Amino acid sequence: MTYILWVVIILFTFFMKEKVSFFDVAPNFTAVLVYYAGMRKGELQGMFLGSLIGFIEDSLSGAFLGPNLLSKSIVGYFSSFMSGSFFRWTPLLGLIGISVLTLIDNALVFASRSFFDRMPTSMKAAVFITIIQSLINAPLGLLLKPKDMQKTA
Repeated sequence: MTYILWVVIILFTFFMKEKVSFFDVAPNFTAVLVYYAGMRKGELQGMFLGSLIGFIEDSLSGAFLGPNLLSKSIVGYFSSFMSGSFFRWTPLLGLIGISVLTLIDNALVFASRSFFDRMPTSMKAAVFITIIQSLINAPLGLLLKPKDMQKTA
């Protein structure tokens, strides 16, 4: 049952990414999904789900396969440290964590596409998009809690 729920959430996220925009910037909710999976399920499952979501995102983008696969798997891995294994989770850490991991995600995708293909956009536009997506995802970091915190809160 949980697999069906994850599939529905992932499909809904891709649908929302195409329909919603703030300042003509599509939100990066896929990074939030991977952050949540890594934080709740651990390194291995976070990397796996990040790779899966990244592969789907690369397939839908029409560009070459790999940039989103790499960046989302790294986000899934590093978000597992937000669950209390390395850091003690607080809402502020959740806010900072999702913002920084969104920055890393976008920077890796932009760098990969710039190195191995043609530059997708100017550096100025890439920085603007990255900052807006990080600000959109930041409040969600306050809401997403690790599994251990769910029991006590």
